[in-house]
Amino acid sequence: MAASNVLSSVSSISISPLPHLRLPSKPQISSVRISASADIRPPITSAEETRKHVEVLKAAAKTRQVPSSEILSAFAEIKKKAPSEIDLSTLGGTESPGRTWMLVFTSQGESSDKGKYFPITAIQRFDAQGRRIENGVYFGGLGNLSFEGRLSWKKKILAFVFEKIRIKVGPFGPFEIKLGQTDPDREPSNIDSFFIWFYVDDEIAVARGKSGGTAFWCRCARVV
Repeated sequence: MAASNVLSSVSSISISPLPHLRLPSKPQISSVRISASADIRPPITSAEETRKHVEVLKAAAKTRQVPSSEILSAFAEIKKKAPSEIDLSTLGGTESPGRTWMLVFTSQGESSDKGKYFPITAIQRFDAQGRRIENGVYFGGLGNLSFEGRLSWKKKILAFVFEKIRIKVGPFGPFEIKLGQTDPDREPSNIDSFFIWFYVDDEIAVARGKSGGTAFWCRCARVV
């Protein structure tokens, strides 16, 4: 075939546009970028969730105005995320006489509608080094009543046995009374009274007692 004929054939070929191929508009590109940005946000961690519920308890300790339902809800969530072990020194310090905690709120069992702020001053002292516990109620100038004994600790369970009572009435006392015949060499166990701790930091502690009720305490100054 002559070169002139080939050129003539090529020039006669027509190329039509492809209407179905379209580039996305600028608004579409922008929306895709926004969606991708939203998808890379990190999920809320278990620790962050726990901190959120602990803040509810801290507010309750400071104001005593947080509704009971919110406190009980915080209890439930904190229990779900409780660690398998807790360091006793966070609760009882590293040196005697340990750390003192004020009881703020107690619940009865797992019911969401049974809980209240504790109406009187109740202080518990935990001594990690001396393995001692003291539980007292204080009535200002009228006096106080406290129980003292020994404790044991396993992972996050604190078992205890009270050995003596101290009573102070007005300016008189304290008077000390021993409680029965206890073997000082026997380590307290789950056959005795105990607490299972779900959360402890330098300000707030949450635990369930042997009876099934849950309570929380806030750190406080030592009561003499």
